[in-house]
Parts: sequence; structure tokens; C-alpha cells
Amino acid sequence: MLTIDVLRGIGAEPEEGLKRCLNNEDFYLDLVKRVPSDQNFRRLEDSLKAGDLDGAFEAAHALKGVLSNLSLTSLYKPVEEVTELLRARTDMDYSEFLETIMEKRSALEEICE
Repeated sequence: MLTIDVLRGIGAEPEEGLKRCLNNEDFYLDLVKRVPSDQNFRRLEDSLKAGDLDGAFEAAHALKGVLSNLSLTSLYKPVEEVTELLRARTDMDYSEFLETIMEKRSALEEICE
């Protein structure tokens, strides 16, 4: 069951996210539950695999905003790093970043069930 304490356990900073949700815990947790199914994870993966840096940047930037607002720090950090590399149009192998992001997304998905 998803709780504030469980989120703390995976490296989130829920107090910050709660502030952005007017301290409405139910609303905050509902938003967190939606994150794993955000289509931008798939778009990021597909764009990186296709070498589409622009599409990957758009997906990463969108995810960065959501993750930042909800203070899902452990997932935010690698997404933020990828976003900045893509902003600079760095042509590199993103597979390690992508693997980390998808693993952390899956861990969040597990606790949201």
C-alpha cells in the first residue's frame, strides 16, 4: 500500500511534494500513483533507441517536471541528468541511464499497486 512512509523508503521527499498539493495527502498519493503509467517513460525509451534526441528531450523534460513537483527524488535525479544531456544534444549511449530510470519506475509501480 502506498503511503508517505513507503515513499520516504524509496528516496522520495514527500513533505515537499505535499506542500505543492496544499498538504492534501490523498491528492498527492493519487498523483504519485499515476506516475508509473506516464507515457513519457515509453516515449523516452523509444526515442533514445531510435536516436531521436529531440523526442527524447521532450519526454525527459516532461518527466522531470512531474517528478520534481512530486519530489520523487530517486527517480527525478537520473531523469534530470538525462534531460540536461539531451538539452545539450549530447550524442552518447544512454542505455545505462535508461536502465536506471526504468528500474526506478518499476520500483515505484510496485509500491503503487
